[in-house]
Amino acid sequence: MWKEKRLTSLMLKEARSAADYVAVQLTRERERYAELGSKLRAAPPAGIVTVARGSSDHAASYCAYLTMARLGHIVASLPMSLVTLNRAPLIARNALAIAISQSGQSPDVVEPIRYFREGGATTVALVNHADSPLGQAAEWTIPLHAGVESSVAATKSFIASLVAGALFAGHWQNDDAFLQAIDSLPEALRTAADANWSAAVDALAPADRIMVVGRGIGFPLALESALKCKETCAIQAEAFSGAEIKHGPMALIDDGYPLLMFATRGPTQASMVQLADEMRHRGATVLLAAPEDIPQRDLTLPVAATPDLDPIVAIQAFYVMAAQLSAARGMDADRPRHLNKVTKTN
Repeated sequence: MWKEKRLTSLMLKEARSAADYVAVQLTRERERYAELGSKLRAAPPAGIVTVARGSSDHAASYCAYLTMARLGHIVASLPMSLVTLNRAPLIARNALAIAISQSGQSPDVVEPIRYFREGGATTVALVNHADSPLGQAAEWTIPLHAGVESSVAATKSFIASLVAGALFAGHWQNDDAFLQAIDSLPEALRTAADANWSAAVDALAPADRIMVVGRGIGFPLALESALKCKETCAIQAEAFSGAEIKHGPMALIDDGYPLLMFATRGPTQASMVQLADEMRHRGATVLLAAPEDIPQRDLTLPVAATPDLDPIVAIQAFYVMAAQLSAARGMDADRPRHLNKVTKTN
């Protein structure tokens, strides 16, 4: 059984520090979010597109889900290379383009924001480095205040990106109750950082493949977790929605196939718990992460003040486990093979 050693990885240290940085984030830029929200209520955009890559794209998916579920606006993710290489003649006037980035340096994020702004769109950059090319390109640049992140694997900056997406949606909707729930996130994150997910380390230390499953607002959580399994643990991980796993992915399930499943609160939870039971009957090794009121759970999923914020505290618990899993597999979470902190693509 895994017993946490005195791990010194930057990834673990930075992940555990997320609550402190979110506490700072919540004291900054509130007037800026409120001003942007007021503008969008007065003149709703004709269309909304997110621009992001990697972990930031998973944060953008979360922001998009909140925007669609709470405000009713359809949000699309800008396909890679559509602007930078294909030079597609997109109609940008009266649209809203939201970019999310830690470094703000990748051309395939910066150039589309410039394009949309020149074309008459409202452009928003949620970026950790406000003085970056992306920060300079956008009309509305709102810093994440996640501090310097030295580990290649983004953790606290990703959590700050999720919080920024929640603040964006909450201020646009002008929902005081939701904004008050966001203010309680630092304490919820501290609790989540102490969650005991040693059972996942034990089950996944010998694994070479895994499916990570989420649904609804929990699907961006599955996407990010799968990426970190690949990035920090060298496990071939794929993320699927609980609504689609019964299609092609089902053919991969055999005895012992590991599945990490997130049953976050909300309308999709019951179907995820049922799916976990079905996968167990098919012989899979299921790690069901669910709140403590779900008796079938294998991992206790921490919760926030409201279900829409649960993915933020859930990924905090996962990050701590991922750092422990990387160490258990004899790897260096801070220096993944072939990867750099800043990736620049067109």
